[in-house]
This record gives sequence, C-alpha cells and structure tokens, in this order.
Amino acid sequence: MQLIDKVIIVTGGAHGIGRALCRRFAQEKPRGLIVADLDAEAAESVAQEVAGIAIPGDVCDETYIQRLVAEARSRWGCVDLFCSNAGSTIKGGVETPDADWQRMWELHVLSNVYAARAALPGMLARSEGYFLQTSSAAGLLTEIGSAAYSVTKHATVSFAEWLSVNYRRSGIRVSCLCPSGVQTDMLNLSDPVHQFLQSHALSADDVAEC
Repeated sequence: MQLIDKVIIVTGGAHGIGRALCRRFAQEKPRGLIVADLDAEAAESVAQEVAGIAIPGDVCDETYIQRLVAEARSRWGCVDLFCSNAGSTIKGGVETPDADWQRMWELHVLSNVYAARAALPGMLARSEGYFLQTSSAAGLLTEIGSAAYSVTKHATVSFAEWLSVNYRRSGIRVSCLCPSGVQTDMLNLSDPVHQFLQSHALSADDVAEC
C-alpha cells in the first residue's frame, strides 16, 4: 500500500515500535494519522511531532477501538491502515495468575479482533484496506521466560493468517510483524534472555523501515 493521502491508526503509538511506525508513516504524507496509547501525554507528544491526533485509551476495551475507527471516519472518511501494535510482556510460566493470562489475551489477541470488527466493514465496502499486526519472534518460536506472552503472540500470528486467508480476495491485505530483539523499554536487561536479545537487537526505527 502506498501511504500518501491514506488514513492510519497506530495503537501503542506513543513508545517503541509504535512511535517509530508513526514517525516513518508521517514521511509518506498520509491524510490522517491517529496515535493511540494508554499514555496520554506521550501520545500527544508523538501526535504533535507527526501532525496527527492523539486518542488515549486501552485497546482491551472494544468501545475504545470503535471510537478510534469512528473518529477516523468522521475526520477523514475511512480507515486505510490499522496497525495493532500495542503490547506488553510478563514473566512466568504455568504459575502465572489467571488475571495476567487474561490481560495478555485481551491485549495481544482480542484487541486485534476488535480492530477487525470495527474497520473491516468500511474496508470491504471499498474493496481495499490493510491490517498490520505486531506479534514477535516469540509468536513463531517462543520466549522461555514468559508462557503467557509466547502463547498469545502465537495467537496474534494465527489471527493475522486467518484474516489474510479469509479476506484477501475481497481486497484486504494483512501483514504480521514478528521482530526478535528490539531496542525498546520491553527489553529488561536484568533478564538473561533479554540480555541475549539485546546483543543483536534492532532499533525501533530499523523495524519501522522494514
């Protein structure tokens, strides 16, 4: 997709890969760019930098995702590219509390389902649209320090594949971003696994360029 004059939503857009995506997309002169993030102050800062608008909120809330899409349509008439990038991690294996498993599930899987529910109808009506969903190399392999992160990132990949298979003939395109180590706040250098990842980590800007 050529991004000039397109309308883009980026969740988790205030930090790390999301911030780098917003900055890189802005170079392509989109018509509209929404920076979505829990961190309202940081989202506003990035939005000012990229001539976009900040809409703070929690992607685990479906009404928030619906609001993002509704705002884009109200301002610019459509959503061309929805980037489901918001994510987090948590240490632990089978002992991880149910509430943490649920949070990872909502953040890495259901938020993508909510984005598809909200944005697909308009995209299908135009026979054009794009979803970019951020998973991780852990979604293809695993992260030995975090069962909940690994399992839900695998589900991110699975849902991206399902969307692509089901809607490609209708003009919808899907990409799934699966980086390994990236130089963001999610790299915890007190963790031996993350120390290994840091040794060959890309910058967020490198990932955005890819």
